[in-house]
Amino acid sequence: MTGAPSTAAAPPALGPRPASRGRRGRQRWLVPLAWAAGLLPLAKIFHDGVLTPGLGANPIEKVLNRLGFWTLTFLTLSLVPTPAKAFLGLSWPVRIRRALGLLAFLYACLHFTTYVAVDQFFDWQVIGKDLTKRPFIMVGFATLLLLAPLAITSTDAMVRRLGYLRWKQLHRLAYAAGVLAIVHFLWRVKRDHTRPLLFAAAIGALFALRGLDVLRRAPRRRAPAALASTGPRLSGRGANPD
Repeated sequence: MTGAPSTAAAPPALGPRPASRGRRGRQRWLVPLAWAAGLLPLAKIFHDGVLTPGLGANPIEKVLNRLGFWTLTFLTLSLVPTPAKAFLGLSWPVRIRRALGLLAFLYACLHFTTYVAVDQFFDWQVIGKDLTKRPFIMVGFATLLLLAPLAITSTDAMVRRLGYLRWKQLHRLAYAAGVLAIVHFLWRVKRDHTRPLLFAAAIGALFALRGLDVLRRAPRRRAPAALASTGPRLSGRGANPD
């Protein structure tokens, strides 16, 4: 005798909840908003320097200072997402981390280009002497060199090509770039060191939080290894030697 066909309804297909769909929809705008906000200081520099000249008696120095300030600002902000996720459970800053890092590289390139093209008028002899004899320029150029590979490898394709672990190790150079940028800032300013010291405190705190997170997760990483090493011995105790 054949059984009667089942009249039970199939369980509904699982899909994203409306709240999560709405959250993802809102987060799609985070990257464009980060770029739009990140380019506002550049628009302000253009406005003050070209449309309504208001950069004072030494506009080139003002432009260099502003571009350097925003380089360090975005570099510092790019270090925030990891501790924000680890300690506050915030995932949305991770979505704009790449944009913040690329903005830092953009402002660093503009800072260096302004020095080469506007301040020195492509006088390579003077530029070469500055790069070898003026420590703050040497350190600033070293910062740019550290940021370049981070910007080049910021794409998903480069993460796959390098492998996540190697990519992650490479991008820890962001902390070294931050330290060099602070040293460059300290040596460049002549009197008031308030801003560079504030940046130093911020990056130092972020680095400390990153280290604390590594220490906090270390026992969890050791636990699977310990279980793997003791697993065969524990299972072997009850096994029949025959």
